[in-house]
Amino acid sequence: MITISHKVANESAGSSLVLTIRFLALSAAAISLLFVLNNFLIFWQGWPGIFGLFAHLGWFGFAPLTTALNDTSVLLGWLQLAFYLVSVGGLLVLVLMTPDRTLRADSEKLASLAAYIVRAAFWSVLLIGIADAAISFMRVEGLLIDLLGPSFTQDLGRASFRGMHVHYPLIMVGFIIALFTRTLGFVWLALLIVIAELLIVITRFVFSYEQAFMGDLVRFWYAALFLFASAYTLMQDGHVRVDVLYSGFSERLKAWSNTVGTLILGIPVCWTVLIRGMWGKSSLINAPILSYEVTQNGYGLYVKYLMAGFLLIYALSMMIQFISYFLKNVAVLVREPEAQPNHGQPTT
Repeated sequence: MITISHKVANESAGSSLVLTIRFLALSAAAISLLFVLNNFLIFWQGWPGIFGLFAHLGWFGFAPLTTALNDTSVLLGWLQLAFYLVSVGGLLVLVLMTPDRTLRADSEKLASLAAYIVRAAFWSVLLIGIADAAISFMRVEGLLIDLLGPSFTQDLGRASFRGMHVHYPLIMVGFIIALFTRTLGFVWLALLIVIAELLIVITRFVFSYEQAFMGDLVRFWYAALFLFASAYTLMQDGHVRVDVLYSGFSERLKAWSNTVGTLILGIPVCWTVLIRGMWGKSSLINAPILSYEVTQNGYGLYVKYLMAGFLLIYALSMMIQFISYFLKNVAVLVREPEAQPNHGQPTT
């Protein structure tokens, strides 16, 4: 009887631990997404942010604002705070209502989310690169005036106009395409980079023709290839491990190594990039995006500000994938059984 009681107690403790880990992991992923959303609301829409709300209310030792928030801003601040509270509360309810859901199942969902973000970013830079290169080519050769008229041609020469009316709609199209395709297309992006570089070589040495936008396109796609592929490579466990110990570890010791490394190195690095890059208007990521920063050559691609956003995609996708990786390895530590293969059964 005592043995049975101890077994029941251990199972109950193990179940509580799994539920706690699931809740904390899912909450961490949600908070990272909400951080990006609130950053957009603060610096693009003029919302006060939760720290601005706390400063207005004099909570938690925040210094008072030089200019008090009006009633509308206070309401928006409370709404931003509600985003976090409702999301975390909703995840708590979800975890408690699905006690039999496994850590591996949550890991797979988060991995799918990270993959979707990367797919959407890939399609976005593909479409933007082609469209912006075409616009820049026609602008250099004086074809836009005959095609679109002088007024619209002048508008396309302004970075803010091109970003708002060309780039951002194409980003939305990229996110829609990513819903219906499961291929990440990194091989094709690498091939396109090679083709773009080859065109530079041919046009330069055969036709003595080269424009700034041609080199910009290669750099734009090249940066995307490296930064967007990081989360996918982590998903496939394809990053190079420079060590002489890990390969000889047992499965549990590998899981411990991956779990601890994720908590003390992986996730903190992603948060560092997000916070340092998006904390204020002059931060590394926010400043170029808010000002639609472009290269000094006015006839190159108008995508330099988007390349700053690559760091955001990198940090966010890696953050979510690291949390997925964490859950996957914790599943090994708590001896969660692996899902059995579905032999001949229909899948959804």
